[in-house]
Amino acid sequence: MRWGCHLPRASWSPGLRRVLQPADERIPFLIHWSWPLKGERPLGSPRAFIRHNGSSVGNGPSSGRHGQLFRGIAASEALQRHRHNLAEWFSRLPREERQFGPTFALDTVHVDPVIRESTPDELLRPLAELALEHQPPSAGLPPLALSQLFDPDACGRRVQTVVLYGTVGTGKSTLVRKMVLDWCYGRLPAFELLIPFSCEDLSSLGPAPASLCQLVAQRYTPLKEILPLMAAAGSRLLFVLHGLEHLNLNFSLASTGLCSDPEKPEAPAAIIINLLRKYMLPEASILVTTRPSAIGRIPSKYVGRYGEICGFSDTNLQKLYFQLRLNQPDCGPGAGGVSVTPAQRDHLVQMLTRNLEGHHQIAAACFLPSYCWLVCATLHFLHAPTPAGQTLTSIYTSFLRLNFSGEMLDSTDPSKLSLMAYAARTMGKLAYEGVSSRKTYFSEEDVRGCLEAGVQTEEEFQLLHVFRRDALRFFLAPCVEPGNTGTFVFTVPAMQEYLAALYIVLGLRKTTLQRVGKEVAELVGRVGEDVSLVLGIVAKLLPLRALPLLFNLLKVVPRVFGRVVGKSREAVAQAMVLEMFREEDYYNDDVLDQMGASILGVEGPRRHPDEPPDDEVFELFPMFMGGLLSAHNRAVLAQLGCPIKTLDALENAQAIKKKLGKLGRQVLPPSELLDHLFFHYEFQNQRFSAEVLGSLRQLNLAGVRMTPLKCTVVATVLGSGRHALDEVNLASCQLDPAGLRTLMPVFLRARKLGLQLNSLGPEACRDLRDLLLHDQCQVTTLRLSNNPLMAAGVALLLEGLAGNTSLKHLSLLHTGLGDEGLELLAAQLDRNQQLQELNVAYNGAGDTAALALAKAAWKHPSLELLHLYFNELSSECRQALRDLGSAAEGGARVVVSLTEGTAVSEYWSVILGEVQRNLNSWDRGRVRRHLELLLRDLEDNRGATLNPWRKAQLLRVEGEVRALLEQLGGPGS
Repeated sequence: MRWGCHLPRASWSPGLRRVLQPADERIPFLIHWSWPLKGERPLGSPRAFIRHNGSSVGNGPSSGRHGQLFRGIAASEALQRHRHNLAEWFSRLPREERQFGPTFALDTVHVDPVIRESTPDELLRPLAELALEHQPPSAGLPPLALSQLFDPDACGRRVQTVVLYGTVGTGKSTLVRKMVLDWCYGRLPAFELLIPFSCEDLSSLGPAPASLCQLVAQRYTPLKEILPLMAAAGSRLLFVLHGLEHLNLNFSLASTGLCSDPEKPEAPAAIIINLLRKYMLPEASILVTTRPSAIGRIPSKYVGRYGEICGFSDTNLQKLYFQLRLNQPDCGPGAGGVSVTPAQRDHLVQMLTRNLEGHHQIAAACFLPSYCWLVCATLHFLHAPTPAGQTLTSIYTSFLRLNFSGEMLDSTDPSKLSLMAYAARTMGKLAYEGVSSRKTYFSEEDVRGCLEAGVQTEEEFQLLHVFRRDALRFFLAPCVEPGNTGTFVFTVPAMQEYLAALYIVLGLRKTTLQRVGKEVAELVGRVGEDVSLVLGIVAKLLPLRALPLLFNLLKVVPRVFGRVVGKSREAVAQAMVLEMFREEDYYNDDVLDQMGASILGVEGPRRHPDEPPDDEVFELFPMFMGGLLSAHNRAVLAQLGCPIKTLDALENAQAIKKKLGKLGRQVLPPSELLDHLFFHYEFQNQRFSAEVLGSLRQLNLAGVRMTPLKCTVVATVLGSGRHALDEVNLASCQLDPAGLRTLMPVFLRARKLGLQLNSLGPEACRDLRDLLLHDQCQVTTLRLSNNPLMAAGVALLLEGLAGNTSLKHLSLLHTGLGDEGLELLAAQLDRNQQLQELNVAYNGAGDTAALALAKAAWKHPSLELLHLYFNELSSECRQALRDLGSAAEGGARVVVSLTEGTAVSEYWSVILGEVQRNLNSWDRGRVRRHLELLLRDLEDNRGATLNPWRKAQLLRVEGEVRALLEQLGGPGS
């Protein structure tokens, strides 16, 4: 993985009378790819829109002015109700879009994709030129704005029919949706009446006859009253026909006769043909959208203008899109009160903009508006509050649903094969071969080999032709990186891993033995029983008793084949687990940070182009495999024509669990351990995770940047477990109070909890206090060193200590307590009767506070050890503390130096170890000063003792101190 909503293509319901239907059940066809306009507000006052590169907004009258045709009160009211119903219907948002915040409504600004006018000659270019390359606009044909679609052509002829075409993901539905909403709000004054039709909806009616008036009245009830005026509207009546590829049109007179009567029942396809012929309502304007493969279904003589929707061919459009979408406020705080601040959103936009300018491959991918949506959805997932149950796999699955739901590859083909199923078979094969051979660049031969594999009949070649024209550019893009020109890459690298995982879980990867063996096993299984029965009867009459035994063996064949399939699943699971636990990837970033860096770029210098490329990493592949087996994603894939059988999912899960149980017990580096947990988060199966992670006893994520999403991942996967965790190490993880609240279920299972070096302040101590007071708390060791807790934080911790019975060891090393903090500890230490060790070293405390705490520790019934080294103590105070520790037996020992009398302290390695670990984070001058004092103390004690063994020990420790001083740049001697 090198770097890095549209709404579903479902048809309209049979009428806009059902506008109150929940948006998630059956989304109207024009709501997919709805990146520009969001919201569910009814028709009201005009909104302000920001447009780029053209607009359908005119300077004409507002919605209250309907020209000369509908001046009557009844007609005017009917038209207003029609506007209102359309606006409400087209403003509905699916669940995938609501995640971006409540301000994604009708008055949200949006960006228009580029529309390039084309000619019929260009449409006849060979397919090789249309496969993947985007053709720049011709010099004589500038880009078109929506308001210019029906302008006279170059010869001055009036344009009545416009055909807009574009591959999957370029934004056809967005443009139509925007045009409809513009008309609803009076921003398209050229047309007095607009009637949109979904061709998918019309195709579902089949050949059943219905008149044009009936089709309109059934879908738009308010228009019943003004249907008689429709013919008089002339060019001010606009029909919008979206998704022409769903209709099989035959313009020959022998197949479709002429009809000019809007009230005469005909097949829906015949009505559309006569509208396009200009034989029915000849003055009406018509806007058609279609995929490139269906352009030829309308003879060019009936088309006044062709327009190719080119997406965001200008990076400025991409930047504007990202600014508008990513700067929207969130829906509200997520788990633990997490929310994204405006400054954080601005930073995301700035980093993404810089990466677009410097990384041409991501700019090439964002040429498709649909992939701009995917980039925004991924960033939102990584940085914004995560909705419950949302996973990375579900984002990619929803992305495909929003682009491919209800889409057949070719409506004229009797197989009715879904476009997504065909893509999974062909592009999935290419993706998996890339993952298995660890490559992301594909030659033209590689692509052709996967596309043409198994293609033999004319019908199969026709399907391939349609896929290449309509959808190949959605999945593959020409590589623009230096040194790899002439090759192809997946438009988004993570999509390669997703499709490879989909190819596997759908069972499309079959060996020759499996393909042949399945057919033979099924045949033998069907025939074997019948043959055995017949031979059993014959054997009673003839001496052929051995034959039934032989044919009974045929029954074993299906069972043997089942074992072959099971071995194949185990091999796939083995490959997946090995990919997850590759030793070569042990010390790279976790997979979530890799995704963020691939989209936003990496801060700092880039790798020189002449350097050999790093080995390709496919750590998302196993994550997607687990995610695709979850119940939610399987349900969505079934809608796309890619069903995964429950039994197959269970068998795959069992194979994966078996392999994870063997390899998952090894101790993993922190980043790989987080990847392992993220796999379980994607799988969304608590029982599976509990069985696999039942042996996990140490959670070491030290050094992993714990973003809100990662905290949610860890809490979701481990928070519901029952067994205790011996140690949870979250040192140097950039945790904040919100992260602590999210991880609270995991903390309640921990015995040792390390939260060092996290910049936790007094606010975080409120959550730590609640943890200590929780009745299920079992923390025995709490390390809070190198956090600016201050005295205010210690006051809150003392409240927790007073009611806690489990804590035995507490480290407050270098937490900025000062005299005030130590005095608070001294005054309230006796409120806890179980504490055994307290570390308050390096806190800038003076003699009075240190002596007070030492006396309180000496009186404490259970405290055994008190660390006070590296505080601002005088030599007299250090001596007094040594005397106090040795005054009587039973009191707490006080560690203030590397020596005890003339001997080396048994805790000298603990002290120097803390210095070594924190050498880069502590104040170097202050540490040097303390080490020099310790060095003089060692030298004095070495001179005061005559014991050679003690002298040798003191010399050894002196050498360690001098080595540390040299690292700090101080004198070593």
